[in-house]
Order: sequence, then structure tokens, then C-alpha cells
Amino acid sequence: MPDVMNSMDIAFPNLGIYLENVPKSFSVFGFSVAYYGVIIGIAMICGIFLATHLAKVSGQDPDLYWDFIIYAIIFAIIGARLYYVIFSWDKYKDNLLSIFNLRQGGLAIYGGVIAAFITLYVFTRVKHQSFCQMADTAVPGLVLGQVIGRWGNFMNREAFGDYTDNLFAMALPVDAIRESEITQTMLDHMADGVNYVQVHPTFLYESCWNLCLLIFLLLYRNRKKFEGEITLFYLAGYGIGRFLIEGLRTDQLLIPYLNIPISQLIGITAFVVCVVADILVRMHVVDEKEYLGESRSLKDNQKMGKTK
Repeated sequence: MPDVMNSMDIAFPNLGIYLENVPKSFSVFGFSVAYYGVIIGIAMICGIFLATHLAKVSGQDPDLYWDFIIYAIIFAIIGARLYYVIFSWDKYKDNLLSIFNLRQGGLAIYGGVIAAFITLYVFTRVKHQSFCQMADTAVPGLVLGQVIGRWGNFMNREAFGDYTDNLFAMALPVDAIRESEITQTMLDHMADGVNYVQVHPTFLYESCWNLCLLIFLLLYRNRKKFEGEITLFYLAGYGIGRFLIEGLRTDQLLIPYLNIPISQLIGITAFVVCVVADILVRMHVVDEKEYLGESRSLKDNQKMGKTK
């Protein structure tokens, strides 16, 4: 590992990985295209195909999901941007037109997820479909999109944590990242003559966490106890993972005046609410099955009595 890294290099020193000249964009006919946008686009496409495949194998109409996805993508992007702008208002209050400049970055996944669920609720009401069934079918596609999409943060050198020297520690040149995301702890661990900081690759942690969550949801989907349980497991699983990982990040979006990371608050709230909701619904499902079982037994006994 050299003491001086080129501005476009990325390294994982404890894994013996050194990547030279990792670009943030490429040019097409003189127009700059960000790898971040390309990766997000690929993530959306993969997520869409997974959701429509699951719809088909479960006997639903895939075209219904294609119709929904058109609206979901539009409003999810709007939601992700609004969420980021609201909790980063100081960056935009003096130049409101910059709110519409997505090329500068600034999309928050929680804002996109919230907007997507709201869109789905409205869509299912209009189309007279089951919200819970469609959500359970679409959620694995959403998680797959998150697994892939986080690698856009890798290309942008963002969504990382404070200093670490663990196995997955990532080294980034100081001049390749935002000054506001460099902490004193990082600087304290910089040796003389070194031009890079060593950080938690939280984008990688979240991508791996979501991959494990996706595998679980796909394995469990045919064993779910009720419609909507896959969605509850997603919200709980992603929520607790995001709560833990967000605590490491240096670019947290904070609630004004309270200085509490909004993503941590939403994450832990989603986890608690969804776990409680799953337990309560399971209890209701069990009680309902017992009631139906007793009713059937009573009717059978009555029939046997008449027969005698």
C-alpha cells in the first residue's frame, strides 16, 4: 500500500486490494454519464424483473406490476429527493433551483421507499387490488435494487463511515471525498506523508445485509403465515440493519434542532412496530384458525347426530 494514492484510486488494504483509476463517470458523445446513475438504473431493472417474475409464478398478472412500476419509479425518485432536501435544507435554502439538479447527487433511499409504498397504496385502491399481496410480491425486487444500488455509492466515494482498521477497511484519498465527511478521528489516524483516510465501507455493509435479507425473504415467501408478512419482515429487517449501519456513517441526515439521525429513528421504529405487528397478526390468525376449526367440528358433530 503506497503512502500517496492517486485521486481516483480506491483500496482495501487489509484485503490486499488496490484499484487504480476508478472513474465516477464516462463520456458518450461528449455528454458525461455518471456511473452512479447507470448502477441505479441497472438496480431498478433487476428489481422490476424479479418482482414481475414472482408475480407470474404466484399466479398474478405481471402486467399489473409493470403498470405500477411506471408510477413507482417516478414518485420514488421524487420522494428520495424531497427526503434528502428536507434534512439537508442548509445546502439548498440559498439556491432553490439546485433542488432540481439531481446530477449533484442527493437521493435518500428511505424517502424513495416511503414514496413507493404510498404510491402502491393509492394504486391498489384505484385498481381494486390487495395492497398486502402486491407489497409482498414487489418487496424482494425492492431489496434486490438496494443490494445493487448501493454500489453506486462506491463509485461516488460516499456513504462511508468513520475510521476503522478492520478487515474490510477502505482507503480513500482525502481530495476525492467531501471535506464535511472527514472526521477528526480519521485525521488523527493519518500517518505523516499519507494522503488518504481509512474508513468503514458502510455501503458494502448495507449491500451485504440486504443480500442476506433478500435470500431470507425468497426462502420464506412460500411459508408466510399471512399476506403482508413479507413486507413486515422487510421493513423490520432493513430497519434494524440500517439503524446499526447508520450509526457508523459520517454523512448522516439529522433531524433539525434534535441532531438525531433520521434514518436511525425510522429504522428502529420500523423494526419495533413491524415485529409487534407480526406477533399480533399471527395471534389473530391462530385464533381465527382455532375458531374455524371448532366451528367445523361442531357442524360435523351436528351432522353425525342427525344421521344417527
